[in-house]
Amino acid sequence: MANTNLTVVTEFILLGITDRSELQVPFFLLFLVIYAITLVGNLGMIVLIRVDRRLHTPMYFFLSHLAFLDLCYSSTITPKMLVNFLDQSKTISYYACAAQLGCFLMFMATECFLLAGMAYDRYVAICNPLLYHVVMSHKVCVHLVAVPYVYSVCIALFQTILTFRLSFCSSNKINHFFCDDMPLLALSCSSTHTKQVLIFAFGGFGMITSSLIVLISYLFIFSTILRIRSTEGKLKAFSTCTSHLTTVTIFYGTLIFMYLQPSTNHSLDTDKVASVFYTVAIPMLNPLIYSLRNKEVKNALRNVMSKKRWNFK
Repeated sequence: MANTNLTVVTEFILLGITDRSELQVPFFLLFLVIYAITLVGNLGMIVLIRVDRRLHTPMYFFLSHLAFLDLCYSSTITPKMLVNFLDQSKTISYYACAAQLGCFLMFMATECFLLAGMAYDRYVAICNPLLYHVVMSHKVCVHLVAVPYVYSVCIALFQTILTFRLSFCSSNKINHFFCDDMPLLALSCSSTHTKQVLIFAFGGFGMITSSLIVLISYLFIFSTILRIRSTEGKLKAFSTCTSHLTTVTIFYGTLIFMYLQPSTNHSLDTDKVASVFYTVAIPMLNPLIYSLRNKEVKNALRNVMSKKRWNFK
């Protein structure tokens, strides 16, 4: 099967977000600005957490990995999308397409489970504050990050190999702005039933498992917060998880909209709109959410900036 792929299809054409020529340059400028903000925001978050010792806690350990994932996530998709806005051919090689799909699946799955690990961290911090540094030791934090990476690499590699063992012989035009599973399956001239079953099986397992961890963690968190007598105490406890809760709501809300909508309303064009949000917009929004709503991050940023001004003087 793989040999057939190589002889029939050596490259794909990404049709992109729109085929209207007058929108190509405005979209290029818009997504260039978004990508620049994404790079600055996530790189800045990683550097800030690394240089400020007060941010060397489990919460910010997870946050630095979230920023790294968002950076990789966006960089897997956006640069090629930007090039295609100005390139008439809009081609991507067979192996580059496979690499893009594999990286996309890996970073998406890792982020799902990382957000679940961050929810567990908030549960321990609010429900068991006295044991927080014992339960969330450095070793535990490393395991909570390493396991999602290893699992996601295995799943992404498995799914990508399955996809590119299919025969693509009817067309090489992908109705999307990056190499994703569903538009690639639409091009296949061989049976995709097994592949579709595995997509829903592994995707459903990842979504259900990670979302259940988040849901159960926040049920315990809200239960604990409601038992706090003072209003100030409730607000202080709730403020420690508002940024994560916002990120989780946006990320899972987008995925649920995309994958759990009725089949009668489902289309590749709808997928493109949702995909723009969770592959381009969310990586830009996450560092903004954590910096604008987090006093510790804002204070650390002020300290770093004041030190730079002092050194300059």
